[in-house]
Amino acid sequence: MSQQSRTRPSGSTIVLSEAYDTALLDLDGVVYAGGEAIAYAVESLVTARDGGMRLAYVTNNALRPPQAVAEHLTELGLDAVADEVITSAQAVSRLIAEQLPAGSKVLVIGGEGLRIALRERGLEPVESAADGPAAVVQGYGGPDLAWGRFAEACYAINNGVPWFASNTDLTIPSARGIMPGNGAAVEVVRIATGAEPQVAGKPLPPMHRETILRTGAKRGLVVGDRLDTDIEGAFNGRVDSLLVLTGVTDGAALLAAEPRHRPTYVDADLRGLLTGQPEVTVENGAFGCGGWTASVDGSALALDGDGGPLDGLRALCAAAWTAAGDGSCALDTGKALARLGL
Repeated sequence: MSQQSRTRPSGSTIVLSEAYDTALLDLDGVVYAGGEAIAYAVESLVTARDGGMRLAYVTNNALRPPQAVAEHLTELGLDAVADEVITSAQAVSRLIAEQLPAGSKVLVIGGEGLRIALRERGLEPVESAADGPAAVVQGYGGPDLAWGRFAEACYAINNGVPWFASNTDLTIPSARGIMPGNGAAVEVVRIATGAEPQVAGKPLPPMHRETILRTGAKRGLVVGDRLDTDIEGAFNGRVDSLLVLTGVTDGAALLAAEPRHRPTYVDADLRGLLTGQPEVTVENGAFGCGGWTASVDGSALALDGDGGPLDGLRALCAAAWTAAGDGSCALDTGKALARLGL
């Protein structure tokens, strides 16, 4: 089933870590949360890698350079190296370098990850609009980024300098909960200037291109927890995806997904890489999976049968996505999800 016309999750008789050569893994909400490994993540990834699957860690967070990310992953038990980490800082730096001469000055509103990535592309990071930058780049700079940094960006942009953003994720998970992400900071500058940035990160093509260029993946599987970045990025790149329910996406959001946000596969966590995926069947307008049958009953989704919650969710996805067509499901999903404890 093509990504463009997906009306139900796909099945796979082959273990996913064998069906795909490279896992293109999001980090926050997939591998770790608040810096701590998510349950089953490390063991699952080590097993997948030992079985021959390559691992690539793909993050919209531009704050930390790849080496720092790899060191963190190694501390968690994954023995990662910097070349396995792809960041939006790298993607946006390539985008800038393709439009500016080598040696151009770029005003950085963000962290060290951006500065390192710019230097790798032969560009010179600067700190002030008074330094004569040829571009402005904005990326996540951590919770302590000073308000004055936004002012520097505005001064340069209002003088006609092109503006780039690593990504526009409005939120980012932290150990204490959800906090503003780079997208929220981008909105501050957008409101103050009326300008629009060129954006590199997921779900846009520059990030997917950076990932493929750096990994050489021939049959990659995007693994993520966010519909609007990870899954949409896979849709835009026309590659398969696995949504894991360890991050921001819950059952209700999944059932309401429009076509570009519908994953190929759905699983609870990264153990899904180590299994096949059950087929969702259809008969007389009802959708079955693992003992469950889902259908549309008036203005609501109905769920009958018994079995594992994930199989019920897969069946509900098929009923909801089929009913929604090219739009978003407007049916009442609450009672059906409650049966699954979701």
